[in-house]
Amino acid sequence: MIGHVSKGGSFFHCISYCLEDKKELTEEMKRQLAQGDHLQHKDRAEVLEYNKCFGNKYELTEQFRDVQKLSKQVEKPVLHLSLRLAPGENLTRDQLIEIGREAAKEFDIADHQYICVLHKDTKEQHIHIAANRVGFDGKVASDSNSYKRMAALCRRLEKQYHLQEVLSPRAFLSPNERLLPRHDIRKDRLKENIQRALKDVSQYSEFEKKMTDLGYKVIKGRGISFIDDKKVKIKGSEAGFSLMKIEKILALKQELALRQKENLQIQEPGEGAKRHTTTHRLTIDPFPRPVGKATPVLRTEKQITSLLSKLLEPVPQMSGGEPYELSEEYLKRKRKRPKISH
Repeated sequence: MIGHVSKGGSFFHCISYCLEDKKELTEEMKRQLAQGDHLQHKDRAEVLEYNKCFGNKYELTEQFRDVQKLSKQVEKPVLHLSLRLAPGENLTRDQLIEIGREAAKEFDIADHQYICVLHKDTKEQHIHIAANRVGFDGKVASDSNSYKRMAALCRRLEKQYHLQEVLSPRAFLSPNERLLPRHDIRKDRLKENIQRALKDVSQYSEFEKKMTDLGYKVIKGRGISFIDDKKVKIKGSEAGFSLMKIEKILALKQELALRQKENLQIQEPGEGAKRHTTTHRLTIDPFPRPVGKATPVLRTEKQITSLLSKLLEPVPQMSGGEPYELSEEYLKRKRKRPKISH
C-alpha cells in the first residue's frame, strides 16, 4: 500500500478533484480509454462515506468553510489523504470504508468533516479523503510527522488486511536501503511523454501545447516544471529534461530542418554538362554569441542527427553531462572563422 498526504488552502479544488472526472478528458476520450483499459473513466468517483457533512461539491465546500471560521490561525485547512493498493490487490467496499476510518483516526480527524471517495479509473484500487483540519471545537489537527505517520499507517493496514508490503518512504529507510535506486513510475511516464513531444515538434510553443494535450500543466521560469493530472509537480531536470536541454533539442531540430532545406535546393548539373557547382553554406548557430565575438559553428546533417539522438535520451543531465559537441569547450574551439576553399 502506498499513502500520500498533503495540505492545501482550497476546499473547493480538493473536493472537486475527489468527486469529478479528470478535467482534461472529453467524453469521447473517456469512452475510448474505457474501451482500451476496461476501467471507469466516466463517473469515476464513488463516495464511500460522508462524515459530518453532505451534499455536492458546492454544499460541501460551504460547510467546510463555515467550520474553518472557528479557527482564525490556520492557513492551510485542507487535509488530502490518498491510499493506493498494490497491483492485483482488491478489497471490498466495506473494507475500504474501514481503511478510510483508520486513516482518519491516524490523522486525528475522525470527528472532523471529511469525505472518503473511491476512484475507479486506475488498475490499482485507491481512495481519497478530503478533510477539514479544523474541528467543531475550533481546534486544528496537527500535521507534524505526517509522512512518518502515513508510512506507519500503511504498514499497519498491510498486516491487518494481508496486503503486499511496500517499502516506506526513503526518509525512513535504513542507510543501506537508501542506497538502492528508486523507481518512480510518475517520473518515468513524464520522461516518455517529454521525449515523445520533442520528437514531434520543433518550436517551444508547439512543445508546450503537446505537453498540455498529454495532461500536463507546464510552468516555465528559470527552469521548467510539469504538473500532472494528480496535481504532482515534477521538475524537468528530475525527469532528465531540463529547460536548457529542451531548448537545445528544439534549436538543433530547427538547424536540421534548415540544413535539409538547403540540401534540397542544390541543383545537380544537367546531363552532359561539364560545369561543376560549389556551394558554400554556413549553418546557423542555435546558441548565438554577441555579434563580432564569434562565428557560427559548422555542423553537418549527420552531426546534428547524432547530437539529437544523444540529447533525446531521457538521462538526467548533471553539470558537464551534455554531449561534448554541445559543451562550451567544444564550441570555443570551433568558433573560428571558417576556411572557404576556392
